[in-house]
Amino acid sequence: MRLVYFLSILFYTWIIRAVSPFNHKAKLWITGRKDWRNKLKNQIKPGEKWIWFHCASLGEFEQGRPVVEKIKERNPGLKILLTFFSPSGYEVRKNYTGADYVCYLPEDFPANASFFVKTVKPEMVFFVKYEFWYFFISALHKSRIPVYLISAIFRPDQIFFRWYGAWYHKILRKYTRIFVQDEASENLLKQSGVTNVIRAGDTRFDRVWQIFQSKKEMDIATQFVDNQFVVVAGSTWKPDEEMICHWINKAAPEFKLIIAPHLIDEEHIQELKSMLKVPTMRYSEAAHVQPKDYKVLIIDNIGMLSSLYQYGQFAYVGGGFGVGLHNILEAAVYGIPVVFGPNYRKFSEAVQLIAQGGAYTVPDASTFECAFRELSTNHQARTDAGKKAGLFVQEHIGAIGVILENVKTELF
Repeated sequence: MRLVYFLSILFYTWIIRAVSPFNHKAKLWITGRKDWRNKLKNQIKPGEKWIWFHCASLGEFEQGRPVVEKIKERNPGLKILLTFFSPSGYEVRKNYTGADYVCYLPEDFPANASFFVKTVKPEMVFFVKYEFWYFFISALHKSRIPVYLISAIFRPDQIFFRWYGAWYHKILRKYTRIFVQDEASENLLKQSGVTNVIRAGDTRFDRVWQIFQSKKEMDIATQFVDNQFVVVAGSTWKPDEEMICHWINKAAPEFKLIIAPHLIDEEHIQELKSMLKVPTMRYSEAAHVQPKDYKVLIIDNIGMLSSLYQYGQFAYVGGGFGVGLHNILEAAVYGIPVVFGPNYRKFSEAVQLIAQGGAYTVPDASTFECAFRELSTNHQARTDAGKKAGLFVQEHIGAIGVILENVKTELF
């Protein structure tokens, strides 16, 4: 089965190379890994102590970030290595000042893993959520380097728990500790014979709380809001945008919309603008217009969404009509109700927030209209749901403390 795994990685790499001339993300994936060995060697100096964090993409980075920053705060002499698998993570965070070196994770081949581990010689390693790179983890285990998996979630349908995944299941025992988000994951692992597991919770709660605690007023957004009723729609995709645009196009004059689409390329921004029949401005145009004169503000940049939710009376979070819901906690922490599409059941925080009355799911356009009408006109319902959303986040803070408490013997 190791051979099958090796060949699958090889095949995946070939496919990426084949499409890279025609696909921007694939091209970034390939070019970003060029000459990685020499680049890595030039960064690692004798006598330095490194802690390595690996994240698949941007969402996983936000889960690992609070741990990175807390470790750096307590141990300023340590160096932080941050790796990404995906361009959507690396390209956004390649200049992250909390890390001393940021790069792509090389392809998971035995030679790559061996070289990487022997060059860096990390004091310890943190993989975030769904990172199970067989040869890298095996190389770390062989070198007796502590390796932790944080904010992990496990489900019965994953390969580890299928009859054909027994060989891959063994890799779970090579982690020094696995910090899971919930009781279901903990029980599943223990029932399968994995005992190096601790239920810590989800570090995203800690991260959004940090953002909430340090929030600052954003001048352009404040001017745009102008004491009106505002809905903030974040990480939206086309199915989300079609419904939201239909709503705002016929909404009463006192309603405004801040929308931050997931895709911000020029083609998509223009497509979004074409769906809007009300005065619309882009954030990048703010220096040349009067923001308060517009009904819709399109956020055509990356990095400010989590702070923009402070301006909403309620929020809509995208992705629920596609393959995966985006981060609802960024909105809930502000004590506002959250609305999202029907594909949320793999996200425990969404399931729990609905159960507690802090969120609404909308399976279709008509339900969407009803939810928006209720939250727009019923002040008491909106206030009650918002309080429940904010309390839900506060009750789940603390994962970072559990993680650091259980790695301190190796770290301090």
